[in-house]
Order: sequence, then C-alpha cells, then structure tokens
Amino acid sequence: MWGRFRDRGQGHNDHDAPPSDPYEAERANMVETQLAARHIRDERVLDAMCRVPRHAFIPEANRDHAYEDHPIEIGGGQTISQPYMVALMTQLLQVKPNDHVLEIGTGSGYQTAVLCMLARRVTSIERIASLADKAATTLRALECHNAEVRVGDGSIGCYEEAPYNAILVTAAAPSVPAALRDQLADHGRLVCPVGSRDLQHLVRVVRRGNEFVEDESVKCVFVPLIGEDGWPG
Repeated sequence: MWGRFRDRGQGHNDHDAPPSDPYEAERANMVETQLAARHIRDERVLDAMCRVPRHAFIPEANRDHAYEDHPIEIGGGQTISQPYMVALMTQLLQVKPNDHVLEIGTGSGYQTAVLCMLARRVTSIERIASLADKAATTLRALECHNAEVRVGDGSIGCYEEAPYNAILVTAAAPSVPAALRDQLADHGRLVCPVGSRDLQHLVRVVRRGNEFVEDESVKCVFVPLIGEDGWPG
C-alpha cells in the first residue's frame, strides 16, 4: 500500500521495499471474509482496503482490534466505521480515478485514505480540530498527498472547491443536506446516512442536470452530523 500511495505522482521507485507490516494477513482476511464474502464486488475498493493500514488510524490501545468487524472509538465521541460499512459506502459512491471527492466527517482519516487510493483529489472536512489535526498527520505519514483536511461545518460543505464528482457523508443527517446536494457536479454521486439520531438508511443521490435521483440502501447507525444543515449541537 505504501507503494500505491507513492505511485500517485509522488516519484515512487519500483525497487523500494515496503516496510514490514505485521497486520498484512489480518487485513487480507478482513477483505476476504468481511467484504468480498458480503457482496463487495468493486475490485478497486477491495484493493484499496487491502492496502490501507486501518491500524494506523486507531488509538494504540485498541490497535489489536483494528481488523475486527465493528466500529472502534477514536476519541471525541467519534468512531472509525466498521470495515464493511466503509467498503459499502465507497462502492456506492462509484469513485473514478479523475474524481474530486468531498468527504464530510474526516474522523480518524481512514475513509479519507481509502478515497485517496481511488480519486484524483479528496477534500475532507472535520468539525473537531483535534481529530482533524491527528488525521492529517497520519495521512501525511502515509504519503496521501492528494488529501486536504479542513476544520469546519461539514453540513454546508465547501463551496469554494465545488462542484464535486462525489460527496461522502460519514455522519447521520435528518435529511440529505441541501448545501451538499447543490455542490454536486452533473452526474455526481452523494452517499449519506439519513434518518433519526438512532437509526438511518444509506441514501445515494445522483445528480442529472437539475434533477436529483435518490435511492436507499441498508440500515445503519452513525454518529450525528452536527451543523447548520444537520442536527443541532
């Protein structure tokens, strides 16, 4: 995975040996048993999740649980999502190699790193400054040079960088935020958990001109999206 990040225009030498990774077998097992066995079919998504070191985004005390099939607390009342949910949302987003992706809710930065493997550029917004700083540090250490982490209200997006080919929201909203929908490029895709604070469905929105086509996927539970176009704090 280290080489893949460098391959993205960072002058990687094909003869460089990747550092030893004691979690490589666990990561491969995660992809096979938790993702491929549960109908994640996008080979680019599977490849990205086989390469991105999830343990690097998890507090050291919980690192031995990095590849288990559940969310893990990362501090600030936030979590790193279950691997299957990361894969499913990414697959629904249908990220293309030349896409500019907006991510709402950086959290640990793990989902950001997966998106970096698939897209040309990722802009990620996190409302908790300490989490944003830590995620940015980890992403730099992994040479995810096509990611930018910003601190702010993700529910209103980032108009100055719009439009986006894809928008991924990793927190639960009462409805699809209008500001984010409006920042989609034509034929752009948006994936967001929508519902109550206690239970949501994944909703995908595809923009076709001035028309927005929505469909629902699985039930899920995410932390709330706090902000002007989300839940009150």
